Amino acid sequence: MSALVAEAAEPKAVIVAIHGGATSAAYFDCPGHPRLSLLRHAAANGCTAVALDRPGYGASAFYHDKMAEPDDRVGFAWGAVDKILGESSRGAGVFILAHSAGCELGLRMAVEPRAGGVLGVELSGTGLRYSEEAKGIIGEATATSRPAGLRDLLWQPTELYPPEVLTGGLSAPGVPYEAKVTANWPRRDFPEVAARVTVPVEFSVAEYERVWENTPEALHAIGALFTSSPNVVINRMPGSGHNISVGLNADAYHERVLTFLDECVAARENSEREAG
Repeated sequence: MSALVAEAAEPKAVIVAIHGGATSAAYFDCPGHPRLSLLRHAAANGCTAVALDRPGYGASAFYHDKMAEPDDRVGFAWGAVDKILGESSRGAGVFILAHSAGCELGLRMAVEPRAGGVLGVELSGTGLRYSEEAKGIIGEATATSRPAGLRDLLWQPTELYPPEVLTGGLSAPGVPYEAKVTANWPRRDFPEVAARVTVPVEFSVAEYERVWENTPEALHAIGALFTSSPNVVINRMPGSGHNISVGLNADAYHERVLTFLDECVAARENSEREAG
């Protein structure tokens, strides 16, 4: 597996970032726009950041047929993180940030047995119910075919993004197993996995999210999934579209993520003091 990494000398924590569908780890290091890069922002604020190419993407694309099962994908991902970090400090622990289709892997990583060092989880670009506009379009998508209208769902309003990211520079081929993931995620897997998350969760929703329902009722239903989490925060991001980490307002989003991470570190330290 492959990844992009930005290291802090003495990290207070490690962020593991999981990209969505049909893109790559470059999503978290916006080409030509260092101000919008999660990796650079994190390292400048004392966190090591590891942006994985999800199983079946990047260096593991040739082996996508071995990654159809969720447990295998989680094992590959944690194995890659362990290999990349080696003996380097993880600070207070690992913080999972996941976007869109990457939320399936990110949440599963957070509840896997070796995830005892996970501090918290940040999710964006997902949900429980597709918007009316998205229902028909998403149903036509396959690993090799992108239906008309999908690009508008994901990249509108165009004025919220740098022109360079709208020309396909972040695009990568999809992976066959994702069709099954997409079909099962909202109704079955998201509720089941979310109920097993035992760390703080922040769910961020873009002001101009068009793929998923984002009414107050829809967001309340998402927050209610995390029955074992000690703290669930709903964060609305103004001036943002679905692809929240490469928009012109991405630096504000990443600053919010780092603030939430600091809250998770403080909560872990308080818990350890009380236990000790």
